[in-house]
Amino acid sequence: MRTPFSFLIFFIFSCLFAQESTLNTRVSTFTIQAPQLQSTKKIWVYLPKNYEISSKKYPVIYMHDAQNLFETKSSYAGEWNVDETLDSISAQVIIVGIEHGGAKRIDELTPFTHPKYGGGKADNYLDFIVNTLKPEIDKTYRTKSDAKNTAIMGSSLGGLVSFYAALKYPKVFGKVGCFSPSFWFNRNELHTVMEQTPEFKTKIYFLCGDNEGDADVIPDLENVEKWVNTKRCECKKLNKKVIVKGGQHNEKLWRESFKKAYLWLF
Repeated sequence: MRTPFSFLIFFIFSCLFAQESTLNTRVSTFTIQAPQLQSTKKIWVYLPKNYEISSKKYPVIYMHDAQNLFETKSSYAGEWNVDETLDSISAQVIIVGIEHGGAKRIDELTPFTHPKYGGGKADNYLDFIVNTLKPEIDKTYRTKSDAKNTAIMGSSLGGLVSFYAALKYPKVFGKVGCFSPSFWFNRNELHTVMEQTPEFKTKIYFLCGDNEGDADVIPDLENVEKWVNTKRCECKKLNKKVIVKGGQHNEKLWRESFKKAYLWLF
């Protein structure tokens, strides 16, 4: 007969085993040196169904905050269920998730310094993705490496840096998923960069909720969308804006919106 203490230990280990056993076997991790950030980055990679028995190449989505994409245990406030969602529609895409740097997350995901919150090292972070990580991914996996088949996606500060990536590297990222973007962080500086950008050909999916707790999130998003529309004919249908009624600034909104964003982008 188990004592209460031994039962508790058994229960804890059972829960841990159950959580581990739910991780998709086609999701793996590796670490890579990030000299631009003077750190080592943990990377999560999702491979589509039948990747192992196929010889074809696949498009790639680079996503920020990898801790929140695939597994509840590593997430801050719930996961996106990226692997389960893509499996459910047999999506033919590779996901590359980049773990944020913890206390350095604000530095990595913001293009310019904020007078109150600091940050402003996104150039180094994107340099790492484009010139260190992407070449390694393209060498290791069967990828379609051109801009048309390379997307970048994130939420909150990840949405901000994803849009900035499209401005800075238009020949690398041809598609963007911009969820609940924190444009407020660098609103003025971003406007200046946009004014200096002669064209914008990137396909982009804008998303936010109407209950995010920030009165400026929708006006900021609409201002950026308006600028995008000045750079091309709306008839090309290269951008889509979705405002979710009741949507809040959290993983629930992003998780429930991920499939539609993927299907529209690809």
